[in-house]
Amino acid sequence: MAKPVPGTLSLFSDLIHADPGTPFKLSAVNPADKRLGSGDKEEDKRRVEQLAVQLDELQNLFYADKRFAMLVVLQGTDTSGKDGTLRGVFGRMSPLGVHAVAWKAPNADERAHEPLWRIHRALPAKGEIVVFNRSHYEDVLVPVVGKTISARETQQRYARINDFERALTETGTVICKFMLHISKDEQRERLQARLDDPAKRWKFDPADLVARQQWAAYQRAYAAAISATGTPWAPWMVVPSDSKTQRNLVIATVLEARLRALGLRFPPAPPELAGLKVV
Repeated sequence: MAKPVPGTLSLFSDLIHADPGTPFKLSAVNPADKRLGSGDKEEDKRRVEQLAVQLDELQNLFYADKRFAMLVVLQGTDTSGKDGTLRGVFGRMSPLGVHAVAWKAPNADERAHEPLWRIHRALPAKGEIVVFNRSHYEDVLVPVVGKTISARETQQRYARINDFERALTETGTVICKFMLHISKDEQRERLQARLDDPAKRWKFDPADLVARQQWAAYQRAYAAAISATGTPWAPWMVVPSDSKTQRNLVIATVLEARLRALGLRFPPAPPELAGLKVV
């Protein structure tokens, strides 16, 4: 697995967890952090757009290179901005080599298998970037908050996830895991905005209010999952996401650095094409 570019990611060192032996304090991360911001929202939006164009160029090279695959995990509470990240960061990329997969509660067939069974079928091939909107981490969040699995089972699931992700990275898959971190006040405003806007009201799910009542429990579950599964081969990055523009700016910056660190290159052209003239 290629290592992140130190000069870029060092700015986010306090937001990255890559040591499953130590706890990560999610409460220490300010969801309103704007460390990458210029102070001008419109300027920052332009920077996101510029990065999106660069990511499109890199994705084209990534698709041609075909030595690697990339799995991007977008995990977060309701309204944290997973859909918005897909539009703002990945929206310029060609659907030829970029695919988004939205994960919902497992169906009966999926529940009949071990939790990672359904994930295997959606993994990227070499040259592809697959973005998970929610992910296999739902299986160490929802059941933990709902207390439908024991502490022992939770630890077993953490271990299986770590082994699974290590195996992926050892065979050429780059894993980028982002937890979109918003405040409870920001979530309230976004949920209310959904209710107030007829064009967005369809997205409102009353179950979101039930989960909101369990806010503290979900924060603890996220902190525990990040602590246990932030590894050197698949580190977690907690992205302050109260600002949608800053969220996109951080994620686009990190992804651009990760792709450049791979040393991507176009494959050599067949010798018989040298000097060929199209008539």
